[in-house]
Amino acid sequence: MAVACLLVLVQAAAALGLGVAWAADLVRGRVELPGATAFLALSAVAVAAILVAGARGLWRGRRWARAPIITWQLLLVVMAIGWFSADPSAWALVLLVAVVFVVVALLLPAVVAATSGRAAADDDAR
Repeated sequence: MAVACLLVLVQAAAALGLGVAWAADLVRGRVELPGATAFLALSAVAVAAILVAGARGLWRGRRWARAPIITWQLLLVVMAIGWFSADPSAWALVLLVAVVFVVVALLLPAVVAATSGRAAADDDAR
């Protein structure tokens, strides 16, 4: 679970970096569509915040934390497949591997038990 949380935090950092880059371009006046760029910047920052909250919740064993993280991973699969079909590169493949790792890690029985409260119930039963 620790590696999955770390990968999610790396994804959050990438989203935040994109948001800051778009905001910087907006402030410098280097964009043709300022409204769309502002929306992209705010969306990227919001995604980063949701991913950080999800990783924090996952680390604390909260059941809700898996849903936003897995939803984001599914969106990344769509993006990576589109990226790979338009311009095959190693980065698209790296992204797909990271996504698969995170999803598989979050669906492992130990992680599901740790985030659903069943681990504590199993310990009490012993």
